[in-house]
Amino acid sequence: MFLSLEVIKQALEELKTCPPFYGVTFLVLKKERLLEKNFEIAELKELEKKFLKKYFRPNKKNRRVYNVFANKWLSPDNYSLSTGFLDLLDGEAKIFLSNLEENLELKKQYFKKLLDHLKGKKLPVFTLAIWLYREKSFLSNTTANDIVREFLKEFHITVEEQEKLCDLTVPENLVVPLLQEKKVDWDAIKQIIEFPFERLAQGGSLVFLELTGIGPARKLTIEPAPRLNLITGDNGLGKSFLLDCAWWALTKQWTGQPAMPRPNADKPQIEFEIGAEGRPGGRVRVGYDWEGAQDEKWKPPQNHSVVPGLSIYFRVDGSIAIFDPARRHVGTAKQKNDVPVPFLFSKKDVWDGREKEINGLVRDWVLWQFSPDQESFAILTKVLQRLSPPEAGDLGRLELGYPIRMAGDSRDIPTLNHPYGTVPIVHASAGVQRIITLAYLLVWVWREHRINSQAIRKNPEDQLVLLIDELESHLHPQWQRSLLPALLTVCEELSRELSIQLLIATHSPFVVASVEPDFDPEQDKLFHIDLIKTDLAGKEAEIREVDFVRYGRIGSWLTSEVFNLRQDYGPIEAEKAIEAARRLQQQETPDPQEIKIVTTDLARYLSDLDVFWPRWVKFAEKHGVEI
Repeated sequence: MFLSLEVIKQALEELKTCPPFYGVTFLVLKKERLLEKNFEIAELKELEKKFLKKYFRPNKKNRRVYNVFANKWLSPDNYSLSTGFLDLLDGEAKIFLSNLEENLELKKQYFKKLLDHLKGKKLPVFTLAIWLYREKSFLSNTTANDIVREFLKEFHITVEEQEKLCDLTVPENLVVPLLQEKKVDWDAIKQIIEFPFERLAQGGSLVFLELTGIGPARKLTIEPAPRLNLITGDNGLGKSFLLDCAWWALTKQWTGQPAMPRPNADKPQIEFEIGAEGRPGGRVRVGYDWEGAQDEKWKPPQNHSVVPGLSIYFRVDGSIAIFDPARRHVGTAKQKNDVPVPFLFSKKDVWDGREKEINGLVRDWVLWQFSPDQESFAILTKVLQRLSPPEAGDLGRLELGYPIRMAGDSRDIPTLNHPYGTVPIVHASAGVQRIITLAYLLVWVWREHRINSQAIRKNPEDQLVLLIDELESHLHPQWQRSLLPALLTVCEELSRELSIQLLIATHSPFVVASVEPDFDPEQDKLFHIDLIKTDLAGKEAEIREVDFVRYGRIGSWLTSEVFNLRQDYGPIEAEKAIEAARRLQQQETPDPQEIKIVTTDLARYLSDLDVFWPRWVKFAEKHGVEI
């Protein structure tokens, strides 16, 4: 037996008055017994995400979680720790981050803080249990009191907490049935809660792309995941080309020259699908018009079932393309068939501005910094903090300084405070400039989108699609290891309701390895492009999804199928020496002279502390060669 739809509906109404902290964070703290030990905020955050995914995601095809306390759908990345916990700490983190059983004084403060936060209300145990246990199987004779007792046991609610914090009352005579035979599934749940993502007018992301007769293969097919998509492969195999085509599928505009058919291609076509979460948008096939004008070789359909969400493409040449669906009625972008046309900015445009389209990083930075309304500058500061290199690195966190004037320039120039002094951003390193460009554009695009949305009386988008070619460009390995995890959560600084889809092309094992703690197979994918032999006695590229393995060590990633090095040594000569040594080790009667030659090569290219030496010394001595 399962809880009935009627009792779930009744519980949802009552939960609207429950403070969200007690329905999420508090239960995680109790379920995982975190209050009985010392723990870190990062640990709580990860456990919260798992809790939300298990209990607050009624639509399993949609990664968003349902905030039953406010009747809102949110990204799990942006929901985490947004339920009041940080406000509740209010400078008294030690109360919650300590073992309360070992400190009675802190325990008293703990109850006082919780009671003050409740403001006279109590945790509605029965109604909360109904929502959390909606998929749980019960015996047919289960009572409301049984459900309350199970909740208290599962979440380790102490007797003192029950008395001071919990409302343990249960309805004596339920007006609706408690149990029913069939489990309440998503089709039933969506009848009693609003699910705005069923309408597919806007806010889509890329869910399918297939290229036939164009690019480095006769056919390339990719089905992106809703959150993170990593695309790896050797130079020249089509990673940038794939991103270019993905951008065209999203916006129907090329950032450069249109894709050209392969020699002897019969019917070149691009097939794609833009869909919103929880519901597809339908496949669209577009063929190549051999007789069309240069910019009209690919003619997308006039009617669009789904308009993609806010989209940004950071190209490897430094240019940036931006698509804002709210600019279809305002702004200066040229429009066709009421569909907004993306902006394509060079790096110079982004920094110095382009008339009537963008003020530019230099001017906006100073304008925001000294504006009476500090919102934009505060967000820029937070985004830069997230995207900064690790504190352990030489550069440290990016700290914003005060503007200065420079000879020959009438503008005030923003600065960064580095450990060795204040640096105008125009003199910052290539890596630093790339990151502050990324941070500025994220803030600028979201700011402009909110203004444009307000102008046309529509809510801002809840979906951001971010394409980045060679994410690691100009960055030290330490920074490469921290940037992508930061991008996964950076939307939290823009809006709690904003989800992000990332399509990242990379050559860096540091970038791929950096998401080992965060990679979720349900919403993330790793793709690899290989060169394979074909039945036509030639070679072409093939893209395939590969399993994401947590190798831990960078060297293991280098020798994985993703990067495909035979050894994880730096010099090619070292790799060749190791391979020659292993060939000798596989022989029954190796030539002692060859062993001496290989030993000389190993000594030249390997460190004295290399782990290969002990095995090689033992092998050489076994065959009469002293080392």
